[in-house]
Amino acid sequence: MLQRYFPILEWGRSYDRPALTSDLLAAVIVTIMLIPQSLAYAMLAGLPPVVGLYASILPLFAYAVFGTSRTLAVGPVAVVSLMTASAVGAVAAPGTAEYWEAAVTLAALSGVMLVGLGLLRLGFLANLLSHPVISGFISASGVLIATSQLKHVLGVKAGGETWPEMLGGLAGNLGSINPATLAIGIPATLFLFWVRKGLKPALQKLGLSPRTADMAAKAGPVAAVALSILAVVGFGLEAQGVSVVGSIPQGLPPFALPSTDLALIEALWVPALLISVIGFVESVSVAQTLAAKRRQRIAPDQELIGLGASNIASALSGGYPVTGGFARSVVNFDAGAQTPAAGAFTAVGIALASLFLTPLLFYLPNATLAATIIVAVLSLVDFKTPRHLWAYSKADFAAHAATIVITLIAGVELGVIAGVAVGLLLYLWRASRPHAAIVGRVPGTQHFRNVERHQVLTLPHLLSIRIDESLTYLNARWLEEYVLEQVAERPALRHVVLMASAVNAIDASGLESLEAINHRLTDGGVKLHLSEVKGPVMDRLARVHFLDELSGRVFLSQDQAFADLALDTGEPPSSPVPDEARGLI
Repeated sequence: MLQRYFPILEWGRSYDRPALTSDLLAAVIVTIMLIPQSLAYAMLAGLPPVVGLYASILPLFAYAVFGTSRTLAVGPVAVVSLMTASAVGAVAAPGTAEYWEAAVTLAALSGVMLVGLGLLRLGFLANLLSHPVISGFISASGVLIATSQLKHVLGVKAGGETWPEMLGGLAGNLGSINPATLAIGIPATLFLFWVRKGLKPALQKLGLSPRTADMAAKAGPVAAVALSILAVVGFGLEAQGVSVVGSIPQGLPPFALPSTDLALIEALWVPALLISVIGFVESVSVAQTLAAKRRQRIAPDQELIGLGASNIASALSGGYPVTGGFARSVVNFDAGAQTPAAGAFTAVGIALASLFLTPLLFYLPNATLAATIIVAVLSLVDFKTPRHLWAYSKADFAAHAATIVITLIAGVELGVIAGVAVGLLLYLWRASRPHAAIVGRVPGTQHFRNVERHQVLTLPHLLSIRIDESLTYLNARWLEEYVLEQVAERPALRHVVLMASAVNAIDASGLESLEAINHRLTDGGVKLHLSEVKGPVMDRLARVHFLDELSGRVFLSQDQAFADLALDTGEPPSSPVPDEARGLI
């Protein structure tokens, strides 16, 4: 029981020196990567950069205790930072103490919700967000985030919550671009793009091993930070209007408590729920992918508790909502992290940076942090998925496109809600019109296939219909109309067989429709039969009087039904056997 809620008790018993060495190496690499990211993502959330460091210390310790993934790296991420800015910006002005307090409260609400969902084992609720919806939301968020950071690269003042507002604000301020800021922002952006794609091959040409070159490339943002600070100091760019981070408080995170203002909680609980679900889906997707590569497993419900504990820890240390990040988790995995202890060691590294390195970041240009964000989030924009969905499923493409458009035009919260709503509506529409097929026997076999796809044997007095969905209140009426329509087109019909091999359940509405079909066919002189009914479904049918009232029989297989009914044309025994029925049994 303790191991279930405290996974550290499981992996901690076998922790050894090789695992320690691997975890320490991974922690050093992730720490170097996480410092500039944490500062940048806090700025994206509208918070002081140091808050990003606060959100990267205690949450990592909490996940090391409660999380089940061996390589997931928890901390601030771009999408959650954007959602935080959107939610908190609606209740407080950026730069105020109330804004920070609201961000802390948001993290606490998200943490409590995640822990509650985990204890209730409600991780399956995240399935409401389909992959097309998640993909569309992340792509649109990437565009929003990158656009929101252009003002820092250009050195202009522009606002806006939606994409049209952001573009309008930028267009209206193009005449006030700061040349010195642009001279920092553009080279930093280009350099970081090159680091992402070109630095590793360049280092390999110099003789470094692929792994060493890859790890060095991951530290590229640190080089951009150092070079831009030197440029500001060396050329006196602050006096020329270049905005810098300024004084960053030195020391460990402060103890903080979320607000108990009911009005604030009421305003934040919906965004907190959306952040919780989005963060959980993103985190679990990454964790499962990495775990599968090492034949490990994670427990989704315990992951909810782990992420919830991380967010509560973030709130208590003055941070804001966190989740598992894709990029840093992959780096952690590639660097050889063996256990969640790597995250705890990373937290120690961030804490040391908070104690000793923050004075060195005074002259860090905001343009460099913005460039770090832009390069990171543009990799989230997926151009392949829309084409793939259009070719595979127009309904899923509609959910994907609706999520993108509404997120860009109306904001992140409405985008998620609209994506979920469109996805559910399309699912209900598909469920209300299930696939059913008229089948016949494949010559020389006992198999039955769709008459529209195969050359099969059929009989004019026998109609076999394969139902490819469970019968529920959503589709029961449709099935009733479909069967009666097919019967009306066949005057010689005497038997209808419903092939139920794909029917996993029949609810009360489905039962009523079956009873209605049975009565209507009986009145018309046609018998209703069932075949290949699954055991659990048969058990439920046996509890009521339907089987007693059924005009036909229940066959073990469709082949048996076809063989037994082939010669039963409903005509007097003296009538000749139809040619279609000869040789079929």
